[in-house]
Amino acid sequence: MRRSKTISLAEAVKDYIKEMNLGGKLSEVGVINSWEEIVGKAISSRTSKIYIKDHILFVHLNSSVVRNELLMFKEILKEKLNEKAGCEVIKDIVLR
Repeated sequence: MRRSKTISLAEAVKDYIKEMNLGGKLSEVGVINSWEEIVGKAISSRTSKIYIKDHILFVHLNSSVVRNELLMFKEILKEKLNEKAGCEVIKDIVLR
């Protein structure tokens, strides 16, 4: 694609992300990377695996006590993660 005007690198990257439909996946990666910041280091250290599939966040935990604690704050946690992403990336959270 040849353009007559010069654009900045940031604009070119934004255009590329938009054309390749990568915005959703980048938001998901941002949510996963912000997990420790949202829940804290103590809970994050007891998380063995975290991934997103079909807008559902799956969190595998090593501690049943931490799992029960997170179950009580599941809605608040979902709101904070979506707020951090800037859009609704997570519709539900499954704690295992």
